[in-house]
Amino acid sequence: METRKIGSLDVSLAGLGCNNFGWRIDAQATATVVDAAIEAGINFFDTADIYGKGQSEEYLGKALGTRRKDVLVATKFGMKMDEENFGAKPAYIHRAAEASLRRLGTDRIDLYQIHQPDPSVPIEDTLGALEDLKKAGKVREIGCSNFSAEQLRAGRFASLQNQYSLIHREPEKDVLPECERLGVAFLPYFPLGNGLLTGKYRKGQPLPEGSRAQAGFGPKVFTEENLDKVEAWTKLAESQGHTLLELAISWLASRPIVASVIAGAKSPEQVKQNAQAVHWKLTESSQLSVGN
Repeated sequence: METRKIGSLDVSLAGLGCNNFGWRIDAQATATVVDAAIEAGINFFDTADIYGKGQSEEYLGKALGTRRKDVLVATKFGMKMDEENFGAKPAYIHRAAEASLRRLGTDRIDLYQIHQPDPSVPIEDTLGALEDLKKAGKVREIGCSNFSAEQLRAGRFASLQNQYSLIHREPEKDVLPECERLGVAFLPYFPLGNGLLTGKYRKGQPLPEGSRAQAGFGPKVFTEENLDKVEAWTKLAESQGHTLLELAISWLASRPIVASVIAGAKSPEQVKQNAQAVHWKLTESSQLSVGN
């Protein structure tokens, strides 16, 4: 599989988002998903301390086992774990990193990301603590998530992870141009638009049982306007022998600034579909058809 750069890291163009681990799937199901990802050529696993209240990191670490040396693990800190553990103060960053290392069962974090800005802490203090972790060999590269273009300019990051998909195009205004200017790799989360771009949702049809939409997630996404777009994109993909999901992922992969498309998965089948999608190289006309 094609790889791209996040600082010194060579990450697979298809990555695995691990937000389902410990929340929507258990340890055994996590292991089957991780096995399928590695078999499909994925070497980049993105998690966070808050996912599954720490269980995502635990399950991922156990599933990788001795294969840890062959893959790249990204995790995040900063969102509220409990009343005492959150934010970006230097002392907490060191505690959070040690806790993540312990849960992951590893001696290093390949990409350590601040999960959201902390306006109560000067960014230089946060960066100082992260640089200390790099010097100690506990972190290889430093990233951020949910940062604006202005906030990105204030830091020294190898990557930025924000929401981006065919449906959510907000980063194109200023965040993506700033990433290109600074040489910061971009990681899109929710690449399938909260499930809207999986192909499960069609206009005029009932919501699938057990789906995120039926559970009340993403009310701003599942609109008539967006369902009209889904119909058009589905027809475009099918006209070329592909699915809507493949179009959504390959469209992101067609952007050079995108280092890895980190779609989540609950089953080996979903992993395989996501990994296969990045191999479809969109033509320029196809990119224009979906809104380049």
